[in-house]
Amino acid sequence: MVTVSETQVTWLTQESYDRLKHELDELIANRPVIAAEINARREEGDLRENGGYHAAREEQGKQEGRIRQLQELLRAAKVGEAPKNDGIAEPGKVLTVRYEGDTDTEQFLLATREEGAEGPIEVFSPASPLGRALLGAKEGETREYELPNGKSMKVTLVKAVPYTAA
Repeated sequence: MVTVSETQVTWLTQESYDRLKHELDELIANRPVIAAEINARREEGDLRENGGYHAAREEQGKQEGRIRQLQELLRAAKVGEAPKNDGIAEPGKVLTVRYEGDTDTEQFLLATREEGAEGPIEVFSPASPLGRALLGAKEGETREYELPNGKSMKVTLVKAVPYTAA
């Protein structure tokens, strides 16, 4: 049996790409500092009772995980301009929606967490049930998606506009 791993392409603005690349570069540059910290703690003696050593190793693990995550994200990222203002729900747009039976609207950015990390707006992934349901919807169109409890919910796309960082 052969398993093929499908890499998800993420749309990023140049600004988001540059911010994430800067974070990655800083983390890589910080590797020797963490290694030196681990060595210094190792010199203190018995590793079984050395909380500083274990904390430094844990911090190293977290940083290495973030480095791998950023490298994969940036490797597969599609950098470009904001999507067209055509009223169609797609990644990189702020969607205004109304749920069935509700008079209020809700706004969110349809994107990955990394794209919306700096903004105050809530972010929904295009891979989430709501995101998948709304992908390709036109303003005024109603779509249905399944909730975690197994019930379904109808949602109407009121507006879809390109995201701009505030």
